[in-house]
Amino acid sequence: MNQTRIHLTAARQTAEMIYAELERAFEDDGFPVAILELDEARDLHEVSLYVPAEGLGDAEATMREIASRFEPKLSVEAEEVPDIDWVAHSLEGLKPVRAGRFFVHGSHDRSLRPSSGIAIEIEAGLAFGTGHHGTTAGCLEVIERVVRREKPRSALDLGTGSGVLAIAIAKLAQIPVLATDIDPIATRVAGENVRLNNASRLVHTVTATGFHNPAFSAAGPFDLIVANILARPLMKLAPDMARNLSVGGSLVLSGILDSQRDAVLAAYVGQRFRHVSTLHREGWSTLHLKR
Repeated sequence: MNQTRIHLTAARQTAEMIYAELERAFEDDGFPVAILELDEARDLHEVSLYVPAEGLGDAEATMREIASRFEPKLSVEAEEVPDIDWVAHSLEGLKPVRAGRFFVHGSHDRSLRPSSGIAIEIEAGLAFGTGHHGTTAGCLEVIERVVRREKPRSALDLGTGSGVLAIAIAKLAQIPVLATDIDPIATRVAGENVRLNNASRLVHTVTATGFHNPAFSAAGPFDLIVANILARPLMKLAPDMARNLSVGGSLVLSGILDSQRDAVLAAYVGQRFRHVSTLHREGWSTLHLKR
């Protein structure tokens, strides 16, 4: 089945924000969204949305409307493409990412792994989270700080996606990590990446919605919880986070636009969380909280 690629080119910060809004807008439709660096020196990044022919009109209008919120004069174009492996397309040319001690890379960059630090190989499959997004890289940096200072004994990666954060915690801290996602495809991909990184002994992947699955009570409470999802779900989950975090534990939250940071923080202060720090990266906030 042929698809149409609707795409635009923008500076990295604008492209990242448009990418996030498109993910939200087309989450229920399941239309793939991809972001690719075209030219580092000129700060050019391409955002693409892949839709079937019957969904083209509405999808293109929505993408134009979203793009205009951030930059009114952005050009949105469409082209018909054959039935392609859109994941391979979106990952093509991605460079390795360094975040603190972590080096996140694809299989094509194994030769570039540093002799020191912690290498994590990620093939995103149908679940994104390769480390290139500002929220993922921000989480990796905060995770390193928390593990070094607090030495947690158990951890939860809520909304694991590709599994990169769970793998990072397991490799750095050598502790058990529960990695959950509401999407069974994401859970499967995370499991594959866990095995690829020889972390199966420590990381347990589960498909679960909210905190109702018995896996949470079996593994918790947790000394460290990391959740890189979206601002609104994070705010709703504040009471559950409080119940599942151990006394003195740390909570790392991301998937939060800078403009949403205060609202998310207020929801957690209401649950008696204390703000430790905020890391700002590419228009996104990563919060470190304790209770």
